[in-house]
Amino acid sequence: MIPESLKTELQARVAEAVTNREAAVDVMKELQRHYGWLTDEAVAEAAEILGLSTLQVEELATFYELIYRRPVGRRVILVCDSISCWSVGCDAIMEHLCARLGVEPGDTTSDGMFTLVPCACLGNCGEGPTMMIGETLYGRLTPERVDEILEQERKSQR
Repeated sequence: MIPESLKTELQARVAEAVTNREAAVDVMKELQRHYGWLTDEAVAEAAEILGLSTLQVEELATFYELIYRRPVGRRVILVCDSISCWSVGCDAIMEHLCARLGVEPGDTTSDGMFTLVPCACLGNCGEGPTMMIGETLYGRLTPERVDEILEQERKSQR
């Protein structure tokens, strides 16, 4: 169950929106931040806050790539596999990440630190190959740069 203060804050955001659906992604992201992922309980809470059915919230949740309906690591690595990133080597970056982390795309490392997820586009087409960790976008990736970024991320989580 979410704290009453968070529920009140989310209800205020919904009240400010033109429609309840307009606030849905914002509400789901905040609940995801609270729980670590969008649990079934969070879907029900979002539905209550938004005045929607749980099915409507579930439909929205499964549409957006940045809403996670299953547990994820403390840091989610999104690797762009759009045509722009593919044409400059995103496959090699994904292979390197898989080998370095010991996971396949969609999996979480055994220490629960990273979940590796391919995504359709990160909107950084001129800087590919690109990945995003948290809110930070990294472009012009090389295997060496990926290793540096992973080390920085590990240090920041200690």
